[in-house]
Amino acid sequence: MILSLQSLGFLSTLQVIDQIDPILPRVTLRTQTTTSSAACPACGTPSRRVHGSYWRRLADLACFGRPMFLLVRVRRFRCAAVACPRRTFAEALSGIALPRARQTDRLRVIHRSIGLALGGNPGSRHATTIGVPISRTTLLHRVRASAAAPVPPVTVLGVDDWAWRKGHRYGTILCDLERRRVIDLLPDRSAAPLAAWLKEHPTVAVVVRDRAGAYADGARQGAPEAKQIADRWHLLRNSSDALRTVLEQHHRALRDAARSAAQSVKPPTPEETHRPEPATPPDVPRPMRVTERRSQAAQERRDACFAEVARLREQGWSQKAIARTLGLGRKTVRRWLRAGHAPTWRHADRGASILDPYRTYLEQRWQAGCHNAAALWRELKAKGFAGQGGVVRQWATRRRRQDPSAALKVGGNTPTSRKAAEPPTPRRAVRLLTGDREKHSDEERRFVAALLERSPTIATTVALIGRFARMVKDRVADALDGWLREAEVSALAPFAAGLRRDEDAVRAALSEPWSTGPVEGQVNRFKVIKREMYGRAGFDLLRARVLGHA
Repeated sequence: MILSLQSLGFLSTLQVIDQIDPILPRVTLRTQTTTSSAACPACGTPSRRVHGSYWRRLADLACFGRPMFLLVRVRRFRCAAVACPRRTFAEALSGIALPRARQTDRLRVIHRSIGLALGGNPGSRHATTIGVPISRTTLLHRVRASAAAPVPPVTVLGVDDWAWRKGHRYGTILCDLERRRVIDLLPDRSAAPLAAWLKEHPTVAVVVRDRAGAYADGARQGAPEAKQIADRWHLLRNSSDALRTVLEQHHRALRDAARSAAQSVKPPTPEETHRPEPATPPDVPRPMRVTERRSQAAQERRDACFAEVARLREQGWSQKAIARTLGLGRKTVRRWLRAGHAPTWRHADRGASILDPYRTYLEQRWQAGCHNAAALWRELKAKGFAGQGGVVRQWATRRRRQDPSAALKVGGNTPTSRKAAEPPTPRRAVRLLTGDREKHSDEERRFVAALLERSPTIATTVALIGRFARMVKDRVADALDGWLREAEVSALAPFAAGLRRDEDAVRAALSEPWSTGPVEGQVNRFKVIKREMYGRAGFDLLRARVLGHA
């Protein structure tokens, strides 16, 4: 049987001469080349003199979900050139398979794509499923071989670090900001590897980086003529860190401002906090659980739906039309109309609580002003209560939600009052001082106002940080000199000194459009790839997969 594969759209230089093993879980085709001559690889002389032939077995794409192999009859030719050192040679399968390869070129491409997307073990399982089986080791060899492609010329280079293990070991990622793609990975974030890479790629004219000293030194050593640009987001982050350093030196001001903000709340009057104790303690119902509230809401929705069903039925609608309109089943509509109401589903009784015999006493103590769960638990324990303190804490939490005045006592012995007077951490204080005041709560606004009023140093620093942020966001390079002069005589002097040392890159950040934002996005994608391999991949495999995805 002779069948030209050209009609099938692939391997047009082969033709099928026979097929074998049709009942096995694989498809094997006997094929031969259609060319009548071949060129000698040593001298290039074409030859038609056939010396002999041999069979070459090549794995190919799946056929109807089963692995397929090609048995190609490869001919050996005699070289017609007398002076050629080679007497015979085998014809090349150009466009079909590489010399000495056991897979076709297109199968190699498929395996490489699977390896880049899934990695070793998952890729091997997926390849077996779709009929192109391959071991995980061979699959990873395909991935590693794909990383040898040369780096294209790059003009604008983005540099950032990535973590092998956060806080311990880092590497460097390099991106072409014009093409927005990763072009290389470096095994660490020191200056020497970056300088060596830049020397090998002299086309780099702009280096966009964070303010790490190692990257600045590496760029100066490897590309002294390139323009360095500091990333604007890192400038804002550095300014926030500088403000946090100042706040860490003014812990007393933070504490006093927090107390002032807490004390400025109008305390409740005695009439609001101390209610006259009734002769008989009221029978306060147990607060509803979350599941009970959800069940009640679901019942209300069912009742509303039944009301709509009844209204449509009164208007003459059929049960089928009602079901289609309201998204209900016809049996549901029929059952509801027969019953005359929506079904009522109740959860099974969970049983009595160990706290039930003591609820009356707890309510008496609560009305008397004792809202401390630990104290209540100790009193119950003295009366024979065998439960843990967590049961009483849960009851007190639900009871406190019903009685908000218990949490508003300023200066009282409740956890809420003590927490209100605790100063925020310097990191949180930075967010309060630099964030949008319109989104703050009243207590946060009082804290910010009290802090700025009590500490002129913090007030001056916050004003300088705000001006710096507007200058960076609006990219106003002309305002940098004046801001630096003011900052150098303030608490931000160390931060201003660092900007002076890197002034050219900072000034370029305020005038150039480039930033490391695309690099940060590539770092996030890189983290996903690294975590897919559970952190067990070496640098060569990790680099191959990242560059292959790019």
